[in-house]
Amino acid sequence: MVPVDLKVAKAYVKRLHRHHRAPLRHKFSLAVADEDGEFHGVAIVSIPVARLAMDGWTLEVTRVCTDGTPNACSTLLGAAARAAKALGYRLIITYTLPVEGGASLRGAGWEKAWETSGGSWARENRPRPLEDHPLDAKTRWQKRLGTTPEGKPPLPPNTVLEDSEGDVFDLFGSEDV
Repeated sequence: MVPVDLKVAKAYVKRLHRHHRAPLRHKFSLAVADEDGEFHGVAIVSIPVARLAMDGWTLEVTRVCTDGTPNACSTLLGAAARAAKALGYRLIITYTLPVEGGASLRGAGWEKAWETSGGSWARENRPRPLEDHPLDAKTRWQKRLGTTPEGKPPLPPNTVLEDSEGDVFDLFGSEDV
């Protein structure tokens, strides 16, 4: 396992991924390489794509892409979970299409959480101009990495806090409140 820059991981995904573009952002990316330094797969880990999963304690593996090397996918998924845990996250999630069986996820200790209904993320008040990804139903997988500190529930993504001087700010956003 080696850390990899997002630019390099995106280039690998662009070259080899079957049905997705590379994500725009990440928290970190990893690569699995052989003794000669040749990459055989990458994993890109980000904050969750779905805003309701953005609780401050969860990361999402937004892309895994390999060249078919045996065990590369499960190695990447296991390493992503260990790295997320080391960073203090409590849950890591990812999604697969129905044609993707999930053997690598099960091999890395992940569990099926539920099935999504699929479909477009576009809404009347939030159009999506480009949807060049599969809109099929998906399986959400997850791996629990620990509990939230002192049993406290995760913070919702729109948590607004007030500091000791009375200034108010949005913990996860950048807008003034």
